[in-house]
Amino acid sequence: MFSKISNVCKGMAPEIPEDLYHLVKKAVSIRKHLERCRKDRDSKYRLILVESRIHRLARYYKTSKALPPSWRYESSTASTLIG
Repeated sequence: MFSKISNVCKGMAPEIPEDLYHLVKKAVSIRKHLERCRKDRDSKYRLILVESRIHRLARYYKTSKALPPSWRYESSTASTLIG
């Protein structure tokens, strides 16, 4: 009865898993905020936490073969992943 959003939107789903996609989206929005407010220390700290969570989740998905082994998170190209 209940299904993931990515199962409902089969053609529109990104090639990365849904939870990883949302973490990347959050990291991009925090980076955009930090461009405007450089002194926001709490956001800098939260960005570090979100990006470490992205790296941990990517390592898990690489071992479970949900992501290709060559996939890599880079903050400079992250906005194109969610684009």
